[in-house]
Amino acid sequence: MMQEMNLAAISIELGIAVLMAAVLLIDLCMARGTSRRALARVTALGLLGVLALAVRMYPPDGGATAFFAGLYIVDGYSVFFKILFIVGVLATVLFAESYVEKMIRHRGEFYLLLLSALLGMCALASANDLMTAFVGLELMTISFYTLVAIRTDAPLSAEAGIKYLVFGSGSTAVLLYGMSLVYGMTGTMVFQGIAQGLGLVLSLGLIGVVFILAGFFFKLSIIPFHLWAPDVYEGAPAPVTALLAMCSKAAGVAILLRVLFVAFPALSAYWTHLMAALACVSMVGGNIMAFRQTNIKRMLAYSSIAQAGYMMTAMVATNAAGIKAVLFYAMVYVLANVGAFVTVSYLETERGGADFRSVRGLAHDSLLPAGILMVALLTMAGIPPTAGFVGKIYIFSAAIDAGYLWLAGLGFVVSMMSVYYYLLVIKEMFRDVEADEPMIDTPLRLPFSAGAMGVIAVAFTLIIGVWAEPLSIFSNIAVYTFMR
Repeated sequence: MMQEMNLAAISIELGIAVLMAAVLLIDLCMARGTSRRALARVTALGLLGVLALAVRMYPPDGGATAFFAGLYIVDGYSVFFKILFIVGVLATVLFAESYVEKMIRHRGEFYLLLLSALLGMCALASANDLMTAFVGLELMTISFYTLVAIRTDAPLSAEAGIKYLVFGSGSTAVLLYGMSLVYGMTGTMVFQGIAQGLGLVLSLGLIGVVFILAGFFFKLSIIPFHLWAPDVYEGAPAPVTALLAMCSKAAGVAILLRVLFVAFPALSAYWTHLMAALACVSMVGGNIMAFRQTNIKRMLAYSSIAQAGYMMTAMVATNAAGIKAVLFYAMVYVLANVGAFVTVSYLETERGGADFRSVRGLAHDSLLPAGILMVALLTMAGIPPTAGFVGKIYIFSAAIDAGYLWLAGLGFVVSMMSVYYYLLVIKEMFRDVEADEPMIDTPLRLPFSAGAMGVIAVAFTLIIGVWAEPLSIFSNIAVYTFMR
């Protein structure tokens, strides 16, 4: 029997696909070697339209619709993440316009691959079976393989792309093998069917669950699945690193939550302890390894490992408060990364890199980018009155209410420790250059679109830091749609 396809449910995905086709055709019609700034603006305008559609689709009443036989779910939870992804990609297109023109040879392909990755992320957020999740995951990941290596003139970019491909292919094999074991034990790939399957009590089913989680942990760069992250973050173009840090990680969180709470709720006695242990290791290890970094992109890579650990701390609560904390913090983390990479991208463009030497004395001649980076780093550290402080309060409160006082206490301690390496960067920005040091006296002038995105991002984190109710309500709608 043919299943009815509700095309209205995939309006966001169709809009992105149409935009991809438009970008491709426009790029083909433009002369080789000419500026692609117009292409960036077309992409940004198209994404604004898709964002407006996504906001309109957000269900205030918690309603949910399905595209095909329940395999593709459009509910408040999925639309929340789609809005987050679109905001992240839109911000990247806007602040990366000048970077792309100066540093990337294949500019048209850059925008097309961004949209391809976005389409994969949206598919991940709505996936309700293992195969749909796999297709969305690979569409996103293969796009990122190419984006990481897109700077053909930079050896580090090519090296990062190869490392990401090798590690990513291994994690994909593990994920697929786990899916095959779970399918063999339950006879279905639909999440609700897996939850009802009795085969998971057998050893092969449990092994399959472990393999599936390992594949998702790789995307989140959870320790010990983190080895690819520092080198890839450092070698990739700065806007691509931004997307890996914010949208790719948020996409991993989106599918992991749906798999845990819809497909494997009966196994929570097993995976909560696993998640708590990995959250502990990631928070401690990520922050400790970030201490010794002098390259800001590598530091943010280790910071992102710790940030994923914080979000996993809320997941072990296995209740609505924990999921709300994850969603709230994911949105804050995305905006904080936008602010950070606005400055990091132009450090890489104008000063040849993003390390302590290139950032030294930045506040003396370029106060705006220095101020944007400072607020973004303080948000990641969780310093009041930024939104990062509120997000961590939600996370640790959910863990404490669920009986994980030790995990919340450890998270609080390492969060305070992380302030040290964030402040090292801020100190360098306000430090005077010594007389015997080589001086970089090139002012960092942000283009209007980049400066505007940075200001909007840090303003958001400060406003939510003192008035968290709007984002809290926005997150609650997604949670209750998901948990009903």
